[in-house]
Amino acid sequence: MKLSGELKAFEGRLGHKFAEPELLVRAVTHSSMSSPNRDDNQRLEFLGDRVLGLVMAEALLERDRAAQEGQLAPRFNALVRKEACADVARQIDLGKVLKLGRSEMMSGGRRKQALLGDGMEAVIAAVYRDAGFEAAREVVLRLWGKRIESVKEDARDAKTALQEWAQARGQMPPEYVETARSGPDHAPQFTIEARLADGQAESATAGSKRQAEQAAATALLARVEAG
Repeated sequence: MKLSGELKAFEGRLGHKFAEPELLVRAVTHSSMSSPNRDDNQRLEFLGDRVLGLVMAEALLERDRAAQEGQLAPRFNALVRKEACADVARQIDLGKVLKLGRSEMMSGGRRKQALLGDGMEAVIAAVYRDAGFEAAREVVLRLWGKRIESVKEDARDAKTALQEWAQARGQMPPEYVETARSGPDHAPQFTIEARLADGQAESATAGSKRQAEQAAATALLARVEAG
């Protein structure tokens, strides 16, 4: 199989030339483009998540040999969560080469955090299947390099940080309630309200419930920490 000019350029940005180009094609094919004769990237995404996790666990242990599990876990979560994968995907312009169905393309799929994050995991798996763990490890460490060095001790997602804030004050964990949904089925917008037991609440709207929950938690955390 010969790669298109765009995918060859992507190989350069990724830093890996595929011996089996069909693996890269599969990695950038979203389920909205799958067919009996065309595999999508969901299985590769599943594998890539695990490869990324192992690379990051090893890297964090090597970087800080004295760190305890309680210190390593939040750093690990910050580096492997979907937001981080999507940021790396944007860094190498993965969105440009994603193969999407018409509905996803029309709804801005090339910019969607979930699609970019999933695609990045699939690409990592494709490198792993093409050339083995060391090759995948090299790609991940190069692309994530500065993030690994700068990840903070208290690197937590907003929902975790808000829950810890509440528990430290004897409150129940926050609730997340969907208060509205708008837009067409192929591009919905969810409004989620994050609520604390003491009555404080903040809302946010995003293209997925997970993103809206994180955004609402971020807003509420900023409010309670501001006093």
